[in-house]
Amino acid sequence: MSIYIMLLGVLILFFLIIKLKLNTFFSLVIVSVIVGLLLGIPYTKLPEVIEMGIGDQVGHLIIIFGLGSMLGMLISDSGAGISIANTFTKRIGRKYIVWAVVLTSFIIGLALFFEVGLVILLPIIFVIAEELDIAFLYLALPMAVSLNVAHSFLPPHPAPTAVAEILGAPIGHVILLGILAAIPVTILMGPVYNHYLKKIYPKVYRKHIKIPSLGNIKTSAKDDKIPKFSVSILTATMPLILIILATIFKYILPEKNPVNMVIQFIGNADIAMIISLLIAIYTLGIAQKTPMKQIGITMETAIKQISMMLLIIGGAGAFKQVLITGGVSKDVSSLFINSNFPVLIAAWLIPAALHFCLGSTTVAALTGAGLVAPLVVSSTINPALMVLAVGAGSVFCDHVNGAGFWMIKQYFGLSLKETLLTWTILSMAMSVTGLIVVLLLSLIF
Repeated sequence: MSIYIMLLGVLILFFLIIKLKLNTFFSLVIVSVIVGLLLGIPYTKLPEVIEMGIGDQVGHLIIIFGLGSMLGMLISDSGAGISIANTFTKRIGRKYIVWAVVLTSFIIGLALFFEVGLVILLPIIFVIAEELDIAFLYLALPMAVSLNVAHSFLPPHPAPTAVAEILGAPIGHVILLGILAAIPVTILMGPVYNHYLKKIYPKVYRKHIKIPSLGNIKTSAKDDKIPKFSVSILTATMPLILIILATIFKYILPEKNPVNMVIQFIGNADIAMIISLLIAIYTLGIAQKTPMKQIGITMETAIKQISMMLLIIGGAGAFKQVLITGGVSKDVSSLFINSNFPVLIAAWLIPAALHFCLGSTTVAALTGAGLVAPLVVSSTINPALMVLAVGAGSVFCDHVNGAGFWMIKQYFGLSLKETLLTWTILSMAMSVTGLIVVLLLSLIF
């Protein structure tokens, strides 16, 4: 019954946003209240559940988004984005730019959460699209696929690493088989899917669009007025450098080693963004003879641009928390736990159903892994393949109850309908393709 209530909530949300044109954040909060009451959450406890959902969702993102937005605005206003875009387009050219974006995003996705990767890459992707006179979505969609595949399949990313530990799979095996699985999924769901989607649904591939969440990104300037490429790329990728450095040293040095402890501190995503922004204030501001007052205005403008997006993501968190507290995850689990599905399909199906209902990739992966763990003991299937099946299932059907869905909508400049017809369908195809690749690998390994 709780699953039907969740579906009813989704339909009400569509009605409020699409038909009544109600503010998205307000719509999410209204639906959270309605669904919470229908799921039997006491009305005295419901406000606390909604507040907890908003806090949990936005709490770990607000520093990343806030500081990341400031960093992105400094990169734009200083002309650093133009410097990076000009160099990329001259050296790579229009013909291979999509593949360059896919490869770069995939490598970045190994160390960064999906949200952090978007914040770092999108301003640069936007300027490259403007420089080459191509649709922003043509580069942004494959980039998002690359980040998502790395997020779900490959250690040292936290989710697959935790799933590997739960299922008792050697990390080395997961990395090896994960790369074999991730490459075809990324190619098929990135450049190939993108190519055919552009033919089927060309209206979403718009050029020279304005995206409020990204702000007014500078796309042209005199060469003598912009920072050098070396300074620009180093500053723009500083969060990535610090986080990757921490990831590498985590496996090289003992956990209690003083050097490692310092590196892990500065490599924490929040601290890395603080350090990177301080560096950017100097390299892209003070060193370019920009007054501190102007730098302050730039940073303030950046925060204003993402305020509504943060509220929307918080609203999605409230909806997700209501579903979890209302017992939806337990009902989903009970549907499959005693099923007679083949082991790998069950390992995919359980997190897929959880993600569809709850909207959280990490929750779907970790909860799903816990539920399928007994199957590993009684099966001859390679545990590493089980990890990949769980990862593929955990990204299935990203829609209105997930923060990632709203990020794609806001950052890509899409309407609700367009996001459903592009990203939601793509996430379903990506998940199913991942399962198919895992099943094929099971015939070999």
